[in-house]
Amino acid sequence: MSYFNTGRPFVIAGPCSAETREQVMETAAALAQMNVQLFRAGVWKPRTRPGNFEGNGDEALAWLKEAKEQYGIPITIEVAEPEHIEKALRYGIDVLWIGARTTVNPFQVQRLADALRGVNIPVMVKNPVTPDADLWLGAIERMEQAGIKDIAAIHRGFSTYGKTALYRNQPNWAIPVELKRRLPELPIICDPSHITGRRDKVADIAQKAMDMGFEGLMIETHPRPDEAWSDARQQITPEELRELLSWLVIRQQHTADMSKQAQLENLRQQMDNVDMEIIDLLARRMELSEQMGTVKRDSNMTAYQPARWREIVQTRGAHAQTRMLSKDFVIALYEKIHDESIKKQLAILQAEEKDAR
Repeated sequence: MSYFNTGRPFVIAGPCSAETREQVMETAAALAQMNVQLFRAGVWKPRTRPGNFEGNGDEALAWLKEAKEQYGIPITIEVAEPEHIEKALRYGIDVLWIGARTTVNPFQVQRLADALRGVNIPVMVKNPVTPDADLWLGAIERMEQAGIKDIAAIHRGFSTYGKTALYRNQPNWAIPVELKRRLPELPIICDPSHITGRRDKVADIAQKAMDMGFEGLMIETHPRPDEAWSDARQQITPEELRELLSWLVIRQQHTADMSKQAQLENLRQQMDNVDMEIIDLLARRMELSEQMGTVKRDSNMTAYQPARWREIVQTRGAHAQTRMLSKDFVIALYEKIHDESIKKQLAILQAEEKDAR
């Protein structure tokens, strides 16, 4: 069984940064009394700009080792360099994680994978800062090829230009869902602290992660969050963590109620039939697109017609709302359909150009 599959939720908690020995020990003492599987703390902090607190390094490792020995709570830290791995192993760190700013760089991930070759330690891989499932998957595969057996993914959201009122890092739930589709046995842990950047929203995102079937949570926890040396706004107190965990609704993947299971299967069969109809309709629409491409070729017209696209966006979006569908969802869907239609029409126009040459 995977290190991370010990029952939902697998809880990782602790401060953003290991600031002082007293802060580490106080937090560990509180978390050791809860259902927390791993104590997290930043030892080396990759900061956006120089001059900000970048962690206490080796000194912090000594504090974490002491906390583990005194309270019996396993420790996890972020590593970004091969020398970080060497030091973490020397101080008895139990689990390592690779941060979002490292995951985005395949060269650096490979350096870490090489340093971990032959080492028996669980590793967590945060999503890259950019919304790219392949990049995330590639980092996980590099760990697998290095011989790491216990791997989990951490969804901490994706960077965008500027921050929204709701999110520090956009969750873009479709990407962890796609990762789970490709790697069904991979545990996925949600980091609502980094997704929201706001302590008052952490519980909402934690519950959504459980509703989506994620295996665990990583929540930044500090005895006095307002005094934290980094990411103060997104950290909660140990007591707030206790309350959050007590209110979580944990849903199951399956039901033992045979009547409900039969009802669900019937609805799935109906949905399967609707999906086949949608695909048939899409195929018919693409046939019409190709016919339009021929007309445009013969009339020496451009494939992309801005006025027509504006009309599609307006009319389809409005009709979606009359059917109680999200306008944004339907427009996003039509953007993909329109893109594929234009590709088919361009292929027809370019074929003519090729013949002319």
